[in-house]
Amino acid sequence: MKRNLLFFIMLCWLPIMVFGQSRQVTGTVTDAVTNQPIAGATIKAVGTSFVAQTDVNGHYEIGLNESTKFLFFTYIGYSSQQVAAAAGTVDVQLMPSAADLEEVVVVGYGTQIKKDITGSVASVKMADLENVPLQTVEAGLQGRAPGVFVNTSSGKLGQALQIRVRGISSISAGTQPLFVIDGVPMVTEALGTYDEPDNPLAAISPDDIESMEVLKDGAASAIYGSRASNGVVLISTKKGKAGRTKIDLNYFAGFSDPTNKGDFLNADQYRELLSAALVNGGYIGPDPDEQYPDVSAFWTDWTGTDDWDKNYNTNWVNEGMRRGSLQQGSLSISGGDAKTRFNASGSYSDTKGIIIGNRFKRTSGRIGVDHSAFDFLDIGGTLNINKIDNYRVNSDNAFSNPLQLNALPPIQPIRDENGELYNYTVYYNNLIDLENGNNLSSTYRTFGTAYANARITPDLLFRSEYGMDFQNLEEDLYLGMKTQDGGDSGGYGFSYQARSVNFNTNNTLSYSKVFNDIHNLNLLAGMSYQEQQFRFTMAEGKNFPSDQFRKITAAAVKSDASSSATSRAIVSYFARANYKLMDRYLFEASVRTDGSSRFGKEYKYATFPGASLGWVISEENFLKESQALNFLKLRASYGLTGNENIANFASRTLYRGANYAGTPGTVAYQLGDPRLTWEQTAQTNLGLDFGLLSDRISGTVEAYHKKTTDMLLDMPIVSTSGFTTVFRNIGSLENKGLELTLNSKNFVGEFKWSTSFNISWNRNKILKLVNGQPIYPGGRYLGRLEEGMPYGFFYGKAYAGVDPENGDALYYLDETRKTTTNEYSEAADQEIGDPNPSFFGGFGNKFSYKNFDLDIQTQFVSGNDIYNAAGGFQSANGDYFDNQTTDQMNYWKNPGDITMIPQPRFDSANGTRPSSRYIQDGSYFRIKNLVLGYNLPNETVTKLKMQRARVYVSATNLLTLTDYNGYDPEINTTFAGAIQLGTDFYTAPQPRTITFGINVGF
Repeated sequence: MKRNLLFFIMLCWLPIMVFGQSRQVTGTVTDAVTNQPIAGATIKAVGTSFVAQTDVNGHYEIGLNESTKFLFFTYIGYSSQQVAAAAGTVDVQLMPSAADLEEVVVVGYGTQIKKDITGSVASVKMADLENVPLQTVEAGLQGRAPGVFVNTSSGKLGQALQIRVRGISSISAGTQPLFVIDGVPMVTEALGTYDEPDNPLAAISPDDIESMEVLKDGAASAIYGSRASNGVVLISTKKGKAGRTKIDLNYFAGFSDPTNKGDFLNADQYRELLSAALVNGGYIGPDPDEQYPDVSAFWTDWTGTDDWDKNYNTNWVNEGMRRGSLQQGSLSISGGDAKTRFNASGSYSDTKGIIIGNRFKRTSGRIGVDHSAFDFLDIGGTLNINKIDNYRVNSDNAFSNPLQLNALPPIQPIRDENGELYNYTVYYNNLIDLENGNNLSSTYRTFGTAYANARITPDLLFRSEYGMDFQNLEEDLYLGMKTQDGGDSGGYGFSYQARSVNFNTNNTLSYSKVFNDIHNLNLLAGMSYQEQQFRFTMAEGKNFPSDQFRKITAAAVKSDASSSATSRAIVSYFARANYKLMDRYLFEASVRTDGSSRFGKEYKYATFPGASLGWVISEENFLKESQALNFLKLRASYGLTGNENIANFASRTLYRGANYAGTPGTVAYQLGDPRLTWEQTAQTNLGLDFGLLSDRISGTVEAYHKKTTDMLLDMPIVSTSGFTTVFRNIGSLENKGLELTLNSKNFVGEFKWSTSFNISWNRNKILKLVNGQPIYPGGRYLGRLEEGMPYGFFYGKAYAGVDPENGDALYYLDETRKTTTNEYSEAADQEIGDPNPSFFGGFGNKFSYKNFDLDIQTQFVSGNDIYNAAGGFQSANGDYFDNQTTDQMNYWKNPGDITMIPQPRFDSANGTRPSSRYIQDGSYFRIKNLVLGYNLPNETVTKLKMQRARVYVSATNLLTLTDYNGYDPEINTTFAGAIQLGTDFYTAPQPRTITFGINVGF
């Protein structure tokens, strides 16, 4: 297989003698309204692979064969045109179009014209985000793709995003969509050891991406079968286009600050609150046998320090968070002619995060070539090389997490009188980790594709493509002798290396034919094979000679070592048919059969069909002459998709090696089920697309229903087998919702103003669990799964406020919420919140006047609740030594006081245990991106020997409107598990970022 691969790659890159074009056509492409030249318009010779692109003045030149009869002109935001390929000069004016109905949209294993699509597909063009400092490419979907909920989760750099396409469709299998880059399904599972997973997609530079399409409904995504229940994101990279060689240089730099640091007590407030808590808790008083005479004596006895009487006033929050900085530069070269097109690029970015010690560096390089070897053969390929250095910070739950510095009392100093970091704080001063250790995660990722398109007949095309995705992850951790976790071990070192190799091949045969000018038929058949191999090796050591020796080879004790390897494979066969009658009646059907190594012997294969139809009503005679309604399409679809994102050998009973007093042996550690098979999601979709007033207003309305069955869950079994559970297909859940998209061109003259708006509603419900029993981890966290309820709803005690007579915390006795009790254990557990939003979306406006432009993109989320699990410590009215939020100063003091903050009582848990007291509305409205730019005039650019020049200022997370009083409403800690949605536990806020940049083209 490797020999064939090398031969194929060599073939794709081999210089081939080719025939020249027989004639040249030149011309200019302009805006039909303003008569201004359009730079970057694409011209394609119909029936050939010859393509050209206009320059900054709208000029183009393209070579043609004698058989070429038509030229096809396209540009985003304009209606496409097909004109006769006359000899000499062909000038074209394109009409602005809000609906972009002629836009080419990438779908599974091919492309379609937007107006012909019958499934549900959301498209995002990266040209709209080229001046936005995206850390990861998928962040560009946020607020721009209806039905796609993107939660950045944390302000930590390099951390995985949570992406849900039309709700959550699984409990135990994966909930992230399938990502496909240039036809290659990518590995998106975290390879590392951290509780908070890293983001493998962060290795891909957003500068290399052309567009992203999200396949949302069952019909659109069924072509990807067993991996499409959570939706599919198709990512297309940039390709070279025929025309003069273009050199583009982009650079930006800026700074970032936390959107919110929180308000915590100063030293005087801390002393007041803790003193009251100690007195009310019975620790201070006249009884020398049971009480302390004053707070100073108590403090010295409990902490071993005399800080209480010192004059320190430390802002520990500012020690954990800082002003960050970022810079990024990229250079790309592209061009070619009708025979050979190329694109080469490189980029470097360096971001110092808002969390102390957090840094993210990425270096990327890419080259791509497309070559028309003969009239019937196109070959090409791409190669991407990327490297990431991620200087990580620990889990939200770790005392070494810098955000947990806010728990330290402000009366304690950062450093002692010798300038050393103070290590007698009541909790760990985790700044020591930064000075006395390192935590680096490095990723090397290479992925590439090679393809050949052979036109067997004018209507029949064979395409073969091969892709490889190679990842190597290295984690290097050292905790020195002064650190909390390394001090008792004489220093601690940990080394981990993981390698993932993903091979994929697709082979398709497509047929396209128009009969009698009214029948348009497109057929596709193909097969796909993917194989992924994964292995890791780890070692740890203790007792180092000094902190100058940080590699495990220097450790006196090699305390642990391990290695493992696994692999999986999936083979697929698929077909699709598209039929269009008289440009108004649209039909599509697809089917895919997948075979996966992950499932039982008799259940390895499953078939996933999809079908959709559309009716372009505006093409009917009774609407064709309408002046108000120029486009109207009704579509409906049904599709069945699957989810196979589980452990590689979950269907098998597995054994591992064991140590019996030095004697090797084996022990069973997993009970398998040979009947294990796919989760399946059936989805129906109904959509209406419309364009009004010559597409000045356009939009889409969609309604859908998704039902997942055969969900994989742990089922309890009799423990006499040696196991208590077995993994089986048992549960079910559903999602149903509504999506609305509106676009308008408000002004189209010299002053342009366009608006985009999308809003989505989704309702999730658990339908079936094992024996109807809820899944409720309990403890500190409140997320729960229960039949008839939404995924991860909050379940626990309902807080009823404070008894005005005595300051006791009150809770509701039952679900009627009429009777209260001050006994926490007597209160009924009940539904107390829902982390799932009622609706979410985005709202954007673009303005341009002469050489100035302004782009404002906002996002909003409403109706979701957030559980601040850290509130039981940092808003605990003096129950612990933790510093408190300033709102705790409004505590109950005297009979008759009306407040929601109970009387502070040290170590008494008066209102501090998990309850709805720490659940708040997480709704927010955020100005996500704002870009103000200026394009230098053409005359100036020409004098400077450039094609274009632009300067801009960009802002991300500029303004957030919310009632949530935690760090940030756009959070979700990941270490607590998949069920715990909307949970905040010392989770880093989003950064507010300001950048200044320049784009130059030659």
